[in-house]
Amino acid sequence: MTLEEIQAKLKSGIENSEVTMEGDGCNCSALIVSPKFNGMSLLERQKAVLAIVSEDIKSGELHALSIKARTPEEISQ
Repeated sequence: MTLEEIQAKLKSGIENSEVTMEGDGCNCSALIVSPKFNGMSLLERQKAVLAIVSEDIKSGELHALSIKARTPEEISQ
């Protein structure tokens, strides 16, 4: 699975998001910025993102994904 495929999947799965990816496809990190995360705990944010790629992790296409899920306000500080 390429970084571009993961990025597209996350972007389409989380409304109004900007997604920045780093890594090599099977072991990567994502910075996802979306107003959807307002009022959500860090754990709730992680679960929301992992739900989008859970099948890819189960299948082995994606081995590891480090997630930073932030609101636009958190990024601008």
